[in-house]
Amino acid sequence: MSRYASVFRDDLFAGQIIIVTGGGSGIGRCTAHELASLGAHVVLIGRKLEKLEVVASEIIEDDGSATFHTCDIRDEDRVIEVVEAIRQQHERIDGLVNNAGGQFPSPLAMINKKGWDAVVGTNLTGGFLMAREVYNQWMNDNGGAIVNIVADMWRGMPGMGHSGAARAGMINFTQTAAVEWAASGVRVNAIAPGWIASSGMDTYPDFIKATIPNLRDHVPLKRLGLEDEVSATIAFLLSPAAAFISGETIKVDGAAPLYPATIEIPAHDNSKPYQGFHRASFPDFLVELTNVDTGDSDES
Repeated sequence: MSRYASVFRDDLFAGQIIIVTGGGSGIGRCTAHELASLGAHVVLIGRKLEKLEVVASEIIEDDGSATFHTCDIRDEDRVIEVVEAIRQQHERIDGLVNNAGGQFPSPLAMINKKGWDAVVGTNLTGGFLMAREVYNQWMNDNGGAIVNIVADMWRGMPGMGHSGAARAGMINFTQTAAVEWAASGVRVNAIAPGWIASSGMDTYPDFIKATIPNLRDHVPLKRLGLEDEVSATIAFLLSPAAAFISGETIKVDGAAPLYPATIEIPAHDNSKPYQGFHRASFPDFLVELTNVDTGDSDES
């Protein structure tokens, strides 16, 4: 049986309970698999039961441990209920990966209040509610680690201003929580993925998918990133190796925001991706953009 080829030792999170929101697909699914392969019991949270069931069954089939709860993280009462259920069932919560998010493309002038509230509610308020409840119900007295997933919005986020505003808010929340919760032994960090190849890209509108092949031209490493490369950074921040890191945001973006407009970086294929996820899959049109070895990444 093939298994996740993590760079970390197999028992890194043995005995730990780690929550992963948005665990039914994409980066959340990949992260859940890696953490489970490192000994954690992973609690998947998402809105769609079917996706959670599939990921949990994959993890169990790979000899990992996982359970799941359906939850709209914008619903405060439901968040409180789910975190309490997790605490009562497992008697501890060691880590939280605030990965759930969502947005839709639109210029600012065309976003109505309902759309704005929906995106900010998912990408900022929901993450706050999850972190607050995990802290209040367990980590306040026992310590722990929280990793918030944000986005590359360092030069604004034209076309998705609602998401950019929410992600910027989450970075500030990360910094504030890192200070306020430090005395409890809680570390709070964030990760800002850049353009990451994911099966979710297949659901994008055609006009968005048409732009994806050009994205690598604006990345010094000349490729898109992989879910595995984000997951590995999450695992590091949750681990004891990051014990003196808190309040930081780590960019996983191939230096794209630093790409200068004044020079041209020649095309190359010298950046070799890290491929650890044995169940990774994404649309064929992304293979050329990532330098992946499909013989490894599509293995199941």
